[in-house]
Amino acid sequence: MEHAEGSATAASRGPCAAIPADQMAFVRQILDRVGDKWSMLIISILEDGALRYTDLQRDVPGISQRMLSHTLRQLQQDGLITRTAYAEVPPRVEYTLTPLSHGLLDIVKQLIGWASDHHDEIRAHRDRAAATGRGSAP
Repeated sequence: MEHAEGSATAASRGPCAAIPADQMAFVRQILDRVGDKWSMLIISILEDGALRYTDLQRDVPGISQRMLSHTLRQLQQDGLITRTAYAEVPPRVEYTLTPLSHGLLDIVKQLIGWASDHHDEIRAHRDRAAATGRGSAP
């Protein structure tokens, strides 16, 4: 299948059919980044404005210091958050969403809400699969 500019598309149907094949690897990288559990939680927490590192660590249960630092660095590299350091004593650093990440915010919040709403149902399915020995793919 050909893309409008004449380049081959990544697939013949579905959402990948609209993506040129030469862009697909990068699109997968982006999806991996924004679909990461820590990235989604950080993006959703920053909705209300700037937060300091310690605030983020407190508000993202279960994240280690190393993972928080790594995820913040990646989100900053992709232009999804900004890091602002203030020349104060003691030093203060704040993280905020960028205009680019605001387009993701509703999607991220919906996905987190969906996971929370269906927690019990999915847990029951997993428990049944584990009990019947069907917990893994063939």
